[in-house]
Amino acid sequence: MRINTNIASMQAREAATNTNNNLSSSLEKLSSGLRINKASDDSSGLSIADKLRTQASSIGQSISNGNSAVALTQIADKAMAEQSNILDIVKTKLIQAATDTTSDEGRNAIGKDINKLLTQLNNISSQTNYNGTTLLEGASAGDSAAALTFQMGEASTDTIVTAGTVRSNTGGLALSGLKDDASGGAANLSAAASRAYLDDVDTALNTLNGWRADFGSTQNQLESAVRNQMTQQTNIKAAESVIRDVDYAAESANFNKQNIIAQAGTYAMSQANAVQQNVTRLLQ
Repeated sequence: MRINTNIASMQAREAATNTNNNLSSSLEKLSSGLRINKASDDSSGLSIADKLRTQASSIGQSISNGNSAVALTQIADKAMAEQSNILDIVKTKLIQAATDTTSDEGRNAIGKDINKLLTQLNNISSQTNYNGTTLLEGASAGDSAAALTFQMGEASTDTIVTAGTVRSNTGGLALSGLKDDASGGAANLSAAASRAYLDDVDTALNTLNGWRADFGSTQNQLESAVRNQMTQQTNIKAAESVIRDVDYAAESANFNKQNIIAQAGTYAMSQANAVQQNVTRLLQ
């Protein structure tokens, strides 16, 4: 029997230290709600979970991009819907001017109406914008609106692009001549001239409806992409949770086990010291 080195006490202390470390780690997991709080907890799991978190965050921003793009397409669509209404009224007035039961005074009034309506059509084209970006014409009235690219995924190629040919003013719809003649009144807006412009308005309506269809198709594509990415984001977050989040039922059981072992270890250290006292019996 030896008293200079209490091997039993040292072994009990070592075991108690390891148990206390495990107890501290378990408490950290229970308090944070995370199974992985530092790289040493699960280095490979941490790497995978961080990649999944980055992917989920990227998709979340993509969803925001898509919702903003849907709002943009809706703005363009509603503006062109009003322009379509204007052209409907213009055609109705041309039909009124094209009949010989309408007097020159009536055609003068019709010309003023058409001129004002087409001026408003130009105003809608120049004023419709999203965050400063014009949607129905370019920077100047003579340019078409630039194609817009929406980032809808993590890769550089994950994009959705709008048509870049929209120019829904009188110039782009080939109605500049009608606007000029309308401002001249009955002298330029005769019955024959009014009948000739009916085909121009029909062509303009078809062109405008084509652009609206392009925006509508883009909106449908964007909404589909957003729905798909919302599902992806949910599943990716679920996968990250499996790796990163703590299972409270399992960790609570582990904490209780470590707590009992820690109490037993403390008792074992006290008994290891008590055993050494038996040496004194040999010296009596």
